[in-house]
Amino acid sequence: MEKNEKRIIGRKEKIDLPEWGILQIPGKVDTGAYNCAIHCSYSEEVLDKGKKVLEFIVLDPKNPFYKGQKIKTDQYRMKRVRNSFGQMEKRFLVKTRINLSGEEFDAGFTLSNRSTMKNPVLLGRKILKGRFLVDVGKINLSAKTSKRKNHE
Repeated sequence: MEKNEKRIIGRKEKIDLPEWGILQIPGKVDTGAYNCAIHCSYSEEVLDKGKKVLEFIVLDPKNPFYKGQKIKTDQYRMKRVRNSFGQMEKRFLVKTRINLSGEEFDAGFTLSNRSTMKNPVLLGRKILKGRFLVDVGKINLSAKTSKRKNHE
């Protein structure tokens, strides 16, 4: 694949979040959303050695990918986002590494309550731009691409 050639992904793809120990979690591709989002069952700003950090737990015990570990970071900020109902709300935005379709890069995720949604992860257009094209008629194209690469 040439450097500027974009990979084709489907409307749902499995991703890895290696820094959080989450592998092959399903994510819904949403070109209408700017940032990525992940379901968060707990988040709180706490003091750690005199420094303000964000402590959070992604997913919840009902999710098979749930690890239950508290993640701490000082690399976060509060962001105003429009939710799926069109209302503005404030959410924490955190950065982590993501692996999608064989490419690994940094991505920002807002922490939100997605407990009523089918997919715990939403992949927004900010990470897609310049890297991927979306075929809305397909799902899990990245898994098929990875399998082909392993057999070559």
